[in-house]
Amino acid sequence: MQTYVVSTARVEEYRDSAVRAGLDAVLAPLGGMENFVHPGDRVLIKPNLLSAKHPGQAVTTHPALVKEVILLVREAGGIPFVGDSPGVGGIQRVAEKSGIMEVLRETGTALVEFSASRELNGKGVFKRLPLAVPYLDADRVINLPKLKTHEMMTITCGVKNLFGAVVGTAKAAWHLKAGADRELFARLLVEIYLVRPPDLTIVDAVTAMEGDGPASGDPRFVGCLLAGANPLAVDKVAADIVGIPEKLRYVERAAEKMGLPGVDAAFIRIAGVALDDLRVKGFRLPHITDVQFGLPVFLKNRLRNHLTSRPVPITEKCSLCGICRDTCPPGAITIDNGRLSVDYRLCIRCFCCRELCPHAAFAVHEGVLLKLVQRCF
Repeated sequence: MQTYVVSTARVEEYRDSAVRAGLDAVLAPLGGMENFVHPGDRVLIKPNLLSAKHPGQAVTTHPALVKEVILLVREAGGIPFVGDSPGVGGIQRVAEKSGIMEVLRETGTALVEFSASRELNGKGVFKRLPLAVPYLDADRVINLPKLKTHEMMTITCGVKNLFGAVVGTAKAAWHLKAGADRELFARLLVEIYLVRPPDLTIVDAVTAMEGDGPASGDPRFVGCLLAGANPLAVDKVAADIVGIPEKLRYVERAAEKMGLPGVDAAFIRIAGVALDDLRVKGFRLPHITDVQFGLPVFLKNRLRNHLTSRPVPITEKCSLCGICRDTCPPGAITIDNGRLSVDYRLCIRCFCCRELCPHAAFAVHEGVLLKLVQRCF
């Protein structure tokens, strides 16, 4: 079986020269950028542009990393452009707030919003998968995820970042179709990856996010970059560094069930800084949101509020902007008489409301039975 190289490098700060040195170090064992980009290639650089947040909040890929990757692609003879489909807000606003737009102006690089999609045949449970045309048509894709916690998937990194290739409101439709079951949603993410695997994944783990990610957590210094051709292998190493328990690695488990390469530690080789020298202690995980343990459907339905966490509006923080209402996949959120309310009979516990709320105006309420089994995790 093939061995997959995951390269690691220490990067202590986002100063351009430090990031460039880190990229040179992390790409060298992989053959350098020229091993992935050939002269004349149109290269999509796909950062995490979840929402309009300042780079210091660790919600989006840091602009310093985007800048240096653009320059490396050009040096290899490629034609770089940056694209994504933000979770909320237009890409121009997100790019401005996150510092990406300044980099694009400085380097003369195009920003492409994912607006049109094309359906391709899936490779498993999901028979047809519509993905963004610029993502599918690029000669090369460089995946630039931010290492963060995620309240549904526990961790968002290389594979989860590819959900950004789903265009706009189609994200809500997929959450509605698969988001009520985290294992099914993880399977969806893996199948999206298989339709069009990125050529190279470089993880921004200089400052990661811990706690209630991917948007409401806290920045946490990790101090490294990770890179590899196989994002499953890269994600596994990233999860090891921050100490994600194996039972909570839903994407990894989905890939393992599918027999995909890249998730067996015996066939992953670390090049660069040793894993033990990168591990961080006390990395805070998100709330455990579901412990239904494969119960029969009739019991899941009856005990749902006791077995799961659910998002609860924080009235004093809520500005009634309507973003959560408009992006809620099952339409469980309404604004009536100047007050936000959630219909928990419809709520699928995808936590998109918490993920996309610009004011952190949702708390997590844990069911009684969930609290009792917290110690098991």
